[in-house]
Order: sequence, then C-alpha cells, then structure tokens
Amino acid sequence: MGLVDGNKKKEKDDPQESDGESSFYTTDQDDDLDDESKLHLGPQRTLKEQLEKDKASKWKEQLLGETLDPEVKFISVAIVSRERPDIVLSIPEDGNPQGLWFTLKEGSHYRLKFSFQVGNNTVSGLRYTNTVWKSGLRVFNTKDMIGTFSPRPEPYTHEMPEETAPSGFMARGSYTAKSKFIDDDNKCHLEINYTFDIRKDWASKD
Repeated sequence: MGLVDGNKKKEKDDPQESDGESSFYTTDQDDDLDDESKLHLGPQRTLKEQLEKDKASKWKEQLLGETLDPEVKFISVAIVSRERPDIVLSIPEDGNPQGLWFTLKEGSHYRLKFSFQVGNNTVSGLRYTNTVWKSGLRVFNTKDMIGTFSPRPEPYTHEMPEETAPSGFMARGSYTAKSKFIDDDNKCHLEINYTFDIRKDWASKD
C-alpha cells in the first residue's frame, strides 16, 4: 500500500537495471531525501471556517474545565482502481491484519481511500506515513498530509493521490509494511502492520 512505479523512480532511487526489469529499491538516504518531495497538502480551510468548526469543541472544554483530546477512529481503507471494483479492507482493532491483507496487480494505477470518524476535539495536521520492506530491505517510504478535521458524527472520507504499483520480475512477491496516522502533537491514532503481495494480476479472492 503506497508504492510507486519503479520505472518512474529509477533515476532517483536505482540507476541500475537487471535483465530489462525495473528496480524500485532505495537506500535509507534516498528515502529521507525523497520525503519532502512526497509530502502532499491536505484540504485547506479559511481561518473563519476553522474557528466556526471549533466552537462546539471550545464550548465543551469550558463546560468540563479541561481540554479534550481528539479521538480519531478509522473505519476502513479501500484500494480504488479503474481496473476493478474497490477492494474494501476492514481494520482490526489492534491494527494487525492476520495473513495476507491484499494483492496489487503489477503496474496498476490505484488510490487509497480512508474512512474515519473524529470525536471530542479537532484533530490538527493529521498525516499518513507508510514504510514498506521486501526481504528485510526497506524499499519505500512516504509521508502524506491528510488535513485538519473537526469532530462530527458523520465519517470523513479522504482519498490519496493516485499511485502506480511497480512492475517486473523484481517487483513481484511478498512485502511487509507499516502505516501510521499521526497528528501535529505527534499522537499516533492508528498503526497498521500488514503483509501484501504484488502479482501479475489481481487476486481472484479480492
């Protein structure tokens, strides 16, 4: 979840190719340099809009005499692709899906779509980080800004920018990954540890 096509990254991450297949392997230094360029800005609000959305939370704080911490509950994550119906993945409470969580088709174009609820107080600067390993080697690392959200009963839905799964012999196989959702106070609202595959085609069971 969160891989870009090796062909697009080869000049930056791996100038060498093997047997005509692209490689998306990167060094830790390359990943750190790429982090800033991969940061996407989330939804923007005017100051007036944000102040109005915070009124309910501030009233609760005054009433209770304390500051309420925002509660962010992630309901689901979906893999959205024009090539097939959405793959909707449920998120276990402990953030650790058992076994293979999903399969990506090599070279496919897809987006990640998150559904989540915000309670108690406004969550500021919610961002998504994702690190991927293959055979113990870190091959991908990215950060994306989701945005600032006020509490409300209805769930929010946020869709990430489109990505392209890597392709070629070296890209296929099993991966492990860790995704986190962190706010401006460095509070982690969810950490997901999971495994996924990249194959020649989408898995039929998806």
